[in-house]
Amino acid sequence: MGTAVARPVTQDEPPSGAVPWREELQGRTVVVKFGGNAMVDGALLEAFARDVVELWHAGLLPVVVHGGGPQISSMLDRLGLEVRFEAGMRVTTPETMDVVRMVLTGRIQRELVGVINAHGPFAVGLSGEDAHTLTAVRRPAEVDGRLVDIGLVGDIVAVSPETVRALLDEGRIPVVSPVARGTDGQVYNVNADLAASALAVALGADRLMVLTDVEGLYADWPHSTEVIERLTASELGDLLPELTSGMVPKMEGCLRAVRAGVGRAQVLDGRVPHAVLHGLFSEKGQGTTIVPDEPSCSPGHHAEARP
Repeated sequence: MGTAVARPVTQDEPPSGAVPWREELQGRTVVVKFGGNAMVDGALLEAFARDVVELWHAGLLPVVVHGGGPQISSMLDRLGLEVRFEAGMRVTTPETMDVVRMVLTGRIQRELVGVINAHGPFAVGLSGEDAHTLTAVRRPAEVDGRLVDIGLVGDIVAVSPETVRALLDEGRIPVVSPVARGTDGQVYNVNADLAASALAVALGADRLMVLTDVEGLYADWPHSTEVIERLTASELGDLLPELTSGMVPKMEGCLRAVRAGVGRAQVLDGRVPHAVLHGLFSEKGQGTTIVPDEPSCSPGHHAEARP
């Protein structure tokens, strides 16, 4: 089938129902991780909500996984609790975990659901704890080649996507907080990039889109701001040990997703209005895109593409 094309959308222009969309994406699941400073900028938050609703109107199945690092740190400061990170992960004590749950599920999720639902009865919020959607085990951080205990931080080991799928089947937009039940009965703080990646894999998503506070993956940071537009999974795997701590979870999430069957993953600048629509539909490269490795052929064997 062909591609439906409408007039191009300029970078600062809001979606209008006339944005270009691709027929082959209809019915496909797109998981979007939303976080960073865009979450505390009212105009960017509204633009993001309109993008997500536009995807729904275009026949795609958007799922939102949100972070909340700045808001969590702000609340910890107000309560006089320590804010500390190791290898890009928040050190999470039991007291910190209480704040994480309160801010993510009690505040940020409700705000995000509300701004999406200003456009219609679309969004439904849930935590990774709900219906055992996300299950995690304790995850240490690796610092200078050694493992460091960072508290109640989890790595996802199982996803039960049935609740999210049921919401999609009902025509809803799931908004998921990255908090997970543990196999040990604890509740864990999960990095939102990795939570979005695991959910994208479990849902068989066509795309994973990670919105962040930079333009993409820089080729030679801090010496250059040139963005790498495209990487294969193998190329990213080679680069991963050299990345700065803030980019590690984002790129680790993208790599896991693409290696597990997600069609492609993109890291996009969430400070740009309508970054989601431009990332999906613009012919010009946006951010950094991670694609699967090309299937290799060996003598006597036929390469088989992923379904």
